[in-house]
Amino acid sequence: MGRPIKAAGVAGAGTMGAGIAQVFALHGYTVTLADRSVEALRAAIDRVKEHTDPALWEKIDALIKTSTDLNDLGGSDIVIEAVYEDMKAKKEVLKALDKVCGKDAIIATNTSSISITRLGRYVSNPGRFIGMHFMNPPKVMRLVEVIAGRRTSVETVETVTGLAQSLDKAAAVVKDSPGFVTNRLLFSLIGEAIRTLEKGIATKEDIDVCMRHGMNHPMGPIELADFIGLDICMETMENIHEGLGDKRFRPPRTLKRLVKEGKLGRKTKEGFYKYE
Repeated sequence: MGRPIKAAGVAGAGTMGAGIAQVFALHGYTVTLADRSVEALRAAIDRVKEHTDPALWEKIDALIKTSTDLNDLGGSDIVIEAVYEDMKAKKEVLKALDKVCGKDAIIATNTSSISITRLGRYVSNPGRFIGMHFMNPPKVMRLVEVIAGRRTSVETVETVTGLAQSLDKAAAVVKDSPGFVTNRLLFSLIGEAIRTLEKGIATKEDIDVCMRHGMNHPMGPIELADFIGLDICMETMENIHEGLGDKRFRPPRTLKRLVKEGKLGRKTKEGFYKYE
């Protein structure tokens, strides 16, 4: 059955952190969103407001608190780390959260590819540590991958699965493996699409048309890479490649070149495609 969750915390006010906080508030949870940057917190609230029905905004605004002090997450029943997909950054935040969270609080990570067992080393009680991988954008995408590390307790898995369902999410419980399920499948597709482009088999436009209209995907794999962010794609592929040793996940040369040139996709107005 798991334990009841009343108050949530989110560490990291980027795109995912803001979106996760929004989802909790939309379902009536009080949530504290923490980030060391005041500017990031302001931008996060602006982004949440932009994507919230105006009729609901007063309620949502009252439920989301912001703070530049991680100590303010100490009263949460669950805290979700949602910082950049970088081992050092996550290690720093998780060690800090372990000190401020109550002994019964669950500490979760929104990592999309880093081992939950490995990250759990930075929490004094890894039984209360788990992966809670929301998809982007969290408000729209219904899936949450629930990933247990080797020492995650059954109660923690049950609690987080029930919590995801209370957020109107489809919870998929998966084992701790590089890339889990979603990114293991997704980045084998994205990687192969880029290599197909590199070999001149088809243009990027036609590769995307094949998947949009042949497989009914809402976006083709190359469009999707630009949407995710090519830097994030490369980081994720490197993490999976390191964990599995499978050459399918070695970042293709075109992806590495675009990242080196600062062409990261939609967020920089240019990646594989150009954006106005």
